[in-house]
Amino acid sequence: MHPCRRPAVAGKTLTAMAESSPHLSFPIILQHEHRLIFTRDVFAPDNLTLAQTLSPREPGENVRALVVWDAGLETPFPGFAEKITRWFAARGEAVKLAAPPVALPGGERIKNDFSQLELLWKAIEAAGLCRHSYVVAVGGGAVLDLVGFAAATAHRGIPLVRLPTTSLSQGDGGVGVKNGVNFFGKKNWLGAFVVPHAIINDLSLLHGLPVRERRVGLIEAVKVALIRDAAFFEFIAARVPALATFEPEAFEAVIRESARQHMEHIATAGDPFERGSARPLDFGHWAAHKLEQLSEFRVSHGEAVAVGIGVDIIYARRIGLLPEAMAERILGVIQGLGFELFAPVKEIRSATGRQDMLDGLEEFREHLGGRLCIPMIRAPGVRLEIHEIDGAVVKAAFDELRERYG
Repeated sequence: MHPCRRPAVAGKTLTAMAESSPHLSFPIILQHEHRLIFTRDVFAPDNLTLAQTLSPREPGENVRALVVWDAGLETPFPGFAEKITRWFAARGEAVKLAAPPVALPGGERIKNDFSQLELLWKAIEAAGLCRHSYVVAVGGGAVLDLVGFAAATAHRGIPLVRLPTTSLSQGDGGVGVKNGVNFFGKKNWLGAFVVPHAIINDLSLLHGLPVRERRVGLIEAVKVALIRDAAFFEFIAARVPALATFEPEAFEAVIRESARQHMEHIATAGDPFERGSARPLDFGHWAAHKLEQLSEFRVSHGEAVAVGIGVDIIYARRIGLLPEAMAERILGVIQGLGFELFAPVKEIRSATGRQDMLDGLEEFREHLGGRLCIPMIRAPGVRLEIHEIDGAVVKAAFDELRERYG
């Protein structure tokens, strides 16, 4: 056959076949397993949870991993990095560190610092990681977000294992499928949706944290209870004194159930990668994200969410969605857990702070994809979406928070 002549197939040339099908479509079906494992003292010499999680990608392969950890863990847990190194050394050749553990400062500010992202890319490249390797992220939500984005973009995706170390990351952010860094002064403007290879919640880490870091996870438990499960809200409400003092049994039970509720919603609600406009898990978050930004991240995410939920609860009461008695009960539970409902707003140093907070609605709309969609509740477990917000009522809600709690 002439080298430039296309072969005929069933009486047609390949050119004719191609021209007869100008539009092609093939389904790509992806199956993800979203896994969470609970353990205690994950880096104890005889704890094999992580070893069983870091499975070889091919039979007979030895596993190589790069661990990135929050340097702040060294204060409550002295010798933390050495413990990681000894754990890997005990595994022999089967599971090896590709390089010494990489320490990062914790806190939301690292997500504003591109030098930290570049540091991680350089560490991944220097360690010779590939898509058969693992990145293990150990830390709070900001560290997990940053490391997750670095892993997702290196080699178009290196498998990630998350070890959340704060109550907020164990009960919410760390068990999700998102990562991101801040850009253009906007929270999580850069990021990706990636299902982690696995999440390991080491419950023993919760009890060594400073009080502020232990408390913040409780507000996300309240949030998910309000939008999904009245029985869970009642469970929390009945244990406010125990939770406020971090009684271990009650505290761990709430963080466990919060994690389960968040994961179940992500896996079963039909939109794990947020292609639609609805964001039920972002109840109270439109104001929270803006408050974090305007405070230059002096206000933590959990503290900001407490204020954001307060704003939305008062807004819902003022427009007749939520009965006054239930609104007061919810605000009382949040206060009883130790959260401030207005003090974090004082961290905004701008003279136009309240109006700047309202600008968060527009940024939230943009983040959703163009249509404003704010989750609200009629009662715990009874959620609805609203697509318009009355700015005057929002301002009145802020004023009420200031008058009552400022």
